[in-house]
Order: sequence, then structure tokens, then C-alpha cells
Amino acid sequence: MSGEYLIIGVDAGTSVIKAVAFDLTGRQLDSAAVLNRYETTPDGAATQSLSQTWSDCVAALKALGEKVPRLSTRVAAIAVTGQGDGTWLIDRANEPVTDAWLWLDARAAPTVRRLASGPLEQQRFEATGTGLNTCQQGAQIAHMVQTAPEIVEGADCVLHCKDWLYLRLTGERATDPSEASFTFGDFRSRDYDSTVLEALGLTGYRNLLPPIVDGTKTTHPLCEDAAMQTGLPAGTPVCLGYVDMVMTGLGAGVYTGEAGVAASTVGSTGVHMRAMPQDRIVLNDEGTGYVIVLPCDGIATQVQTNMAATLNIDWVLRLATDVLGEYGQEVPLKDLIGKIDGWMAQSRPGTLLYNPYISDAGERGPFIDANARAGFIGLSIGHRYPDLVRAVIEGIGMAARDCYATMGDMPDEIRLTGGAARSNSLRQILSACTGARVRVSEREEAGAAGAAMMAAVAIGAYDTMEDCIADWVTPLLGAAEAPDDVLSSIYERLFPEYKSARQKLGGVWQGLSEHRMAPPNDKSGHDGIRPDVAALTTGVGPKSEEQKSD
Repeated sequence: MSGEYLIIGVDAGTSVIKAVAFDLTGRQLDSAAVLNRYETTPDGAATQSLSQTWSDCVAALKALGEKVPRLSTRVAAIAVTGQGDGTWLIDRANEPVTDAWLWLDARAAPTVRRLASGPLEQQRFEATGTGLNTCQQGAQIAHMVQTAPEIVEGADCVLHCKDWLYLRLTGERATDPSEASFTFGDFRSRDYDSTVLEALGLTGYRNLLPPIVDGTKTTHPLCEDAAMQTGLPAGTPVCLGYVDMVMTGLGAGVYTGEAGVAASTVGSTGVHMRAMPQDRIVLNDEGTGYVIVLPCDGIATQVQTNMAATLNIDWVLRLATDVLGEYGQEVPLKDLIGKIDGWMAQSRPGTLLYNPYISDAGERGPFIDANARAGFIGLSIGHRYPDLVRAVIEGIGMAARDCYATMGDMPDEIRLTGGAARSNSLRQILSACTGARVRVSEREEAGAAGAAMMAAVAIGAYDTMEDCIADWVTPLLGAAEAPDDVLSSIYERLFPEYKSARQKLGGVWQGLSEHRMAPPNDKSGHDGIRPDVAALTTGVGPKSEEQKSD
């Protein structure tokens, strides 16, 4: 194919839906983005309209067409990835049954506790390589069966976010090997597994699962309806990418052939992964994390994900904006981001501990606790705001170390992407906490690039994914930044205390959760949480494209 041709990568994330144009050698030409929208309620629900998501995807593709000259005549393929986990139900006519339950939705927590003590839970974990948590489609459907069976009874197929967009683009129901295997299957076979379905109590719902399609080998043509809406030519090959976590990892350099390499995406959430032959993966004793296969023969990633990474920074900066706002000074959050390095210089390393579990959904990596919440330990009268900022950023670094420690030895090198990769302070602390070199990928849109790389292989622009990686990934890796020895020694001493704190706080988090859930006139000695306060404490979601990860 000539250099005129290009591939469009669509990445439907939690905060934005992006459409990105790449030439066949991996050079990014332009991009367009549409803000995502979802609703949260005090009961832990986080839902998103399927119809609106498709409309936003169309808007992103049309906006890209306005930026890239002759896009419709140059496009060789379209690839789609998106936010992982969650539950997107459709009926027989391929119409939405209800709004999607997102990975942020925490309503399935009671069902997760019930299933986690089931007789087949260990077998489920050994097959999927994935700890059971409230984010996952399996847990969410099992919870729907128990609490809202009419929703499931009205469904004819269950999809993930990217699968829904693939259906609208092609008219084909499908999912990919990554989400299929870590949700309902075995990562070794990359197929569904009957024992996993039995462990989830969903044997009778096997008919809801769509066919599994590997986008590097099989594509479907853009259907007439989608072509009319997007302005792209009908018949264009459409590639179903893997889940966005590993697409981002692939685009950022998690798999380039060297030993001791890992990749971290530090955005709203934190995603930490290492790639290896899937027959060498050793599962942890805690029963947590994910094993997510790559679109490379026999290669999978071990993954641990923090529910909140830079969301913690958002929170601590908003403390400042709230106080300043009380005195009539409206300061945009982005202006305060530029102050972080100065505040770091005014504070001493390691004087506070901060557990960064700010998400209303609790934590899922490297431990699972829907009640987990953030907190400072060690505050004294001498601490000031810069100390809080430093502690929050150190907490993000400690959480990354906690994740990597659960997967084995610390990596020698971490390839870093996400909005936080631009922060010198965060890179320095992440490197010191893990003892690893840090390299930042210059790839602007790693998730969309990972999906587009699959399409490049599918249409024959490259013979293998390894060949594609050599052009699309390796040349964009920046220089390695070595860890600071002094900081490393401080965090090496501090990490056991960080881990001990989160291990011992479970009972406190449970008690606080019971307090929050108590009815307003509960007779146990408190009044519960007022509705106006509850409204303020529900999740509001990621706030910017720079902070997006999931």
C-alpha cells in the first residue's frame, strides 16, 4: 500500500472517545475527541447510554474527517478499542436493553463477596488469571440475576464497550480474546470456559456470550448504516481491538522483546503490567489482578490496576481551589498543576503516608476491597499543604510498587504513558519507589495506536506484530531516567509501613461503610449521611483527557 493510506484508531475511554489517524508506518497525523458522559448515583451505580456512546463515536470520526484531508478516500482500515470490564446488554434487535454498567459501578460488591467464598472460586481464578471484583462483567451479570433479573431476561447478548461500537460499525456481534478470557474463559486457550461460568452461577446464560474474534486475523466490513453516519466508505475493513489496557500497553512498549520490562499507564486510574510467555505466568496467592493476553502468539500480560491514580491529585488540588473560591479567587485546576513541582521542593520526602484509594468503588489492585478509602497517616501540626501534595504523589508511587511486588520482582525498566508521564515529580517518585528506570513513550495516543497496530497486521501492512512494534513503538521510546538513590532508600524503608497500613485498615473501612449505608434515622447512635452530603461524595468521574487511562 502507498504512503497515502492511513488507519483510524478509535479509543472509547472513560473520559473521552478519540479517533486518531495514523499512516501505515505509525506516524500520528491528527486526532479528534469527544467528551464522554456517564451518570453516578449514591448507591454506587455508574452508567452510560449505549446510544449516546455510539453518537459520540460518530461525532469523533466526523470531526477527524474535518481535520484530515481526504480521509474517506485514504482510509485503509478502522480499529476500535475501549474501556474494559462493565456490562453492555443488547436485545434481539441489537438495541440497548438498559444503560451500560461501567467498570466504575460498585453495586455488585455483595455478589463479589458471595462468589469469592464459593467452592469453584479458586478454579475460576486459575483459569482466568483474574481476581473477582465489582468492575467485571461476570460479577455484574451475576448481581443483576440476583437483584434485577428482568434486565438479564430482556437481553440477547452481552458486550463490552468496544464490542458495542464494533457492532454498530459492522453489524457483527463479537468480543475479543482478551476480555473473553479474563471474564469468562481461560487465558491459555483464549476461549470461554464452562467451569468459570459455573463458578459465577451463569451456566444458564452461556447463550448471551458473543463469538470471539481476533482482530489481527479477522476483520468485518464497515456496514452501510455506519458508513452513511460517519462519512467513511462502506466495506472498509474494521478491526476489533483488544481491551484498552493492553492496547495502551502495546502502544507504549510493554512488549518489545527485552527482559525485565514493564509498562505503567498513570492517568485517572493506574495500570501496571508486564508481558511474558503465557505458559510462564505464575498467579499470585492473593487471587488478585488480571492476566490479559496480547495480540501476539503465546504472549500475555500480568496486570494490576489501581482504581484511582491521578484522581488523587485532582482531589488534593481541588482542596486549594475550594479554599481560594471561598475568597473569590477562581483558579483553574490546570493552573495549580503547574505549581506541583514548587510544592514538592518545599516538602521533605517520606514524612507522611497516604493510601491513594480515593475512588468510591474502593480498590481492586493489588488487593480487592470495595470499602477501601484514602487517608493520611502521620499528620502533625507542622505539616502544611505542600506536604499533603507530596504525600499524595508518593502514595501513587507506593501503590505502583505494591502492584509490581504482587507480580514478582521489581522490573528493571518501566515504560510510562498517561497524563502523569509529563510530570517530572511523578516520574521521579515512581522510579524511586520501584527502583526501576523510567522511559516515557512519545506516542501521544497509545491506546488508539495499539488498536491501529492490530489493523496494520490484519490488512497485511506488516507480516507480524513484532515487525509492527519495531516501527510503531521502539523508535518512540525516550531516554531512560535512572532512579534517585537517596529517594530510593527512603521509599525502600517506607514501603513496608505503607503496605502494613492498608492491610490493617480493612476493619476501619468496613465500619465506615456501614456508617455511610445506615438509614438517616438509624437507632445505632448516628444519623447516617444526609442526602445532600451523599450527593457530594459520589464519584464524578475523570475530568480531563490528560488523566484518562481506562
